[in-house]
Amino acid sequence: MEREYKPLADEIRPRSLDDVVGQRHILGDRGLLRRIVESGATPNMIFYGPSGTGKTTVARIIADRTQRSLRKLNATTAGIADIKQIIDELDTFLTPGGVLLYLDEIQYFNKKQQQSLLEFIEDGRITLIASTTENPYFCVFGAILSRSTVFEFKPVSPADAELAVRRAIDILNDRRATPIPIEEGVPARIAVSCGGDVRKAINAVELLFSAAGDGGRITLEDAVLISQKSAMRYDRDGDEHYDILSAMMKSLRGSDPDAALHYLARAIEVNDLPGICRRILCSASEDIGLAYPQAVPVVKACVDSALQLGLPEARLPLAEACILLATAPKSNSVVMAIDRAVGDVKAGHVGSIPRELQNVHADGTGFEREQGYLYPHDFPGHWVKQQYLPDELKTVRYYEFGDNKTEQAAKQYWDRIRGAGTADP
Repeated sequence: MEREYKPLADEIRPRSLDDVVGQRHILGDRGLLRRIVESGATPNMIFYGPSGTGKTTVARIIADRTQRSLRKLNATTAGIADIKQIIDELDTFLTPGGVLLYLDEIQYFNKKQQQSLLEFIEDGRITLIASTTENPYFCVFGAILSRSTVFEFKPVSPADAELAVRRAIDILNDRRATPIPIEEGVPARIAVSCGGDVRKAINAVELLFSAAGDGGRITLEDAVLISQKSAMRYDRDGDEHYDILSAMMKSLRGSDPDAALHYLARAIEVNDLPGICRRILCSASEDIGLAYPQAVPVVKACVDSALQLGLPEARLPLAEACILLATAPKSNSVVMAIDRAVGDVKAGHVGSIPRELQNVHADGTGFEREQGYLYPHDFPGHWVKQQYLPDELKTVRYYEFGDNKTEQAAKQYWDRIRGAGTADP
């Protein structure tokens, strides 16, 4: 009878914490999670991190060490009925010591579904180990979060992933009468290309062995072909989407053109033109601002060109915009000024608009005095001293000149004009 197929990644899943690759920050000799597991305690825990980083593996290792009955649910397919079935088993001979519930992808459970577990987590009849690829502080119900300890699983380094790749190669070759020759550099290539996802790396090994067949060999060229784009982690609705765009914008702000181009390339590789365009347009005003105001029209022209060209040619004007922004002088005076103003408005600090600034249609219709507006262009330097802010805010200053050449030149100009003290209101 033919053996039922089981993915190699599941078949060789580690059975002990020592065999788990990566995650030394929590599973090392003095790692907090390791110490908790080895103590025999099993608190409610949430494992947060990308796919293929060991969350499910560690949860299974913990389950094997507990005296509780293990139940598994995947929130992508489970519902209230599945939760109810587990609850119905509590306090029966089926679950004499309570239940250890491993809930995968908890972010797909809505608030009501998560709340249905709360009572039983609270009294200890259910111990929850949940995993998620999304930030738990955004997707997990607060009451469950407050009763759980969050552990972050990080992408596995290429060096650690290569250990898993070589282990998979050895296992598959041990099963063959004649081992398949592996060209030098193949394990390292797969490890680098898996993007920190060990499961993806092992699956790549399995595919390469299948493609090699009997009497074949695994070449570096094959490894390159099978791993094209595989290092990319990108979900338009997930954390990675925002992380890459955030990293690009922060690199622009930090004046690092190389880093900005790196994150731009990662976003281009998955065709995220809208996200790229939005961030660089924002950066032109938020981070460069009045230090180089021409950046706004230049970047807008680059964005328009990119959208008209489409990929792959769009990479050229986008790269031009990124390099321009990264190497331009910086000023955040614009964002600081508008944020101060918005803050006052939201706090209710508004006041009445000065009579001088109100619409002239009101003149002569019962107001106690005419508008009295002074037209700046009638005065030297096209400026006249006049109150524009409401009385309650007349001394407020939202905008502060930045220390760059452009804004300092404007400051000197206005210091000179205003110093003349042309006309009082």
